[in-house]
Amino acid sequence: MTRTIPISLVVNDRHVDAELEPRRTLADFLRNTLRLTGTHLGCEHGVCGACNVLLDSEVVRACLMLAVQADGHAVVTVEGLSPARGLNALQQSFKTHHALQCGFCTPGFLIAAHALLQEDPHPSRARIEEAISGNLCRCTGYIPIVQAIDAVAQEQRPDAAGEPRT
Repeated sequence: MTRTIPISLVVNDRHVDAELEPRRTLADFLRNTLRLTGTHLGCEHGVCGACNVLLDSEVVRACLMLAVQADGHAVVTVEGLSPARGLNALQQSFKTHHALQCGFCTPGFLIAAHALLQEDPHPSRARIEEAISGNLCRCTGYIPIVQAIDAVAQEQRPDAAGEPRT
């Protein structure tokens, strides 16, 4: 008989209670139990960043974290970044700047970029590059990704009258 542990957490603003085997990763729980398949499993060693999620607003690798460790915390997946309809500004910017090709790495980049822009709405290019340095992309290269993030940061910068640009 497999031992399970009860957990209670908030995922994308929704309260979730579950009973899980203690060895189950957060990524497996999100993908297989909650069907939030935007959290991708790439390397499963914490190197590629495809499984990035936010845990209490901090970027974590869901493949390295056990689901029971998320007990009592708030998790945001890439699905939780989107408005009810359409794309958020960051997602739209990725589309506009062709910052994705196969899309496998995109959720991890979006999570990392979202966390950066929450912490620093006006990051320098160097800071953007640093923030996404833990994410690997084999298709697009990093220039369009940096440009997409920078474009959102530029839109958030106040104009001469102190108003955000739209």
